[in-house]
Amino acid sequence: MPQLHFYVPADVAKQIKARAAQAKLPISRYVAALVKRDVGQGWPEDYFERISGAAEGATIRYEPSGPPEERLPLE
Repeated sequence: MPQLHFYVPADVAKQIKARAAQAKLPISRYVAALVKRDVGQGWPEDYFERISGAAEGATIRYEPSGPPEERLPLE
């Protein structure tokens, strides 16, 4: 099994250690379970619908942006 190394801020490491202890798991097994849950199964079935930002049945409206702004020429 491949072994990965990564860095996290100290406060995140403290939280990981506490949650692993609460779950009565070694840190490596706890983090591996998080990774498997998040990326190990591919995209969740409704992933793209959830990230679209639109509620079910809502329509997305685009407002006209108006004329382009005038800018100084590059020298």
